[in-house]
Amino acid sequence: MQTVITTSEERMKKTIANLKESFASLRTGRASATLFDKIRVDCYGEKTPLNQVATVSIPEARIIIIQPWDKGLISEIEKSIRSSDLSFNPSNDGKVIRITVPPLTEERRKELVKQAKNLAEQARVAVRNIRRDGNEALKKLQKNTEITEDEEKKITGNLQKRTEDYVAEINKILSEKEKEIMEI
Repeated sequence: MQTVITTSEERMKKTIANLKESFASLRTGRASATLFDKIRVDCYGEKTPLNQVATVSIPEARIIIIQPWDKGLISEIEKSIRSSDLSFNPSNDGKVIRITVPPLTEERRKELVKQAKNLAEQARVAVRNIRRDGNEALKKLQKNTEITEDEEKKITGNLQKRTEDYVAEINKILSEKEKEIMEI
């Protein structure tokens, strides 16, 4: 009974965490180290996350500095950044890689907002699917007379309330991301 609620709640929390992770990799007009979380660098034959071969720092709002721990990886890091979907043009001085984050065009910002809305809708659908799975599990428990009809209705209502709370949280996260993307 309570395990249905607990399991559903855990899955809903994971959905929110995944949404936040997806939003972190969406580029805004500001420099952010999280933009590079998905970039893998060919390091001695292994695809290694960028943050494991270099330090990524943000000295100013639109400048990113990447300092490789091994200077021999500079060209590999540059190649990985250029081939990513971030549309950055890195330059290096032999020691560090500098990236200037250009301001986003109005069209690109609207495109990113549309992408964010799509990710949020996928998260809302996932939360509702989790609720549906929970409701089905409750119906099965009630059918097998493990819980009464009243208990099933009470837990179903509880599950619905939690679903509404998580959907509201998704909407709030989306709203914040939209503001961040649209600011110049």
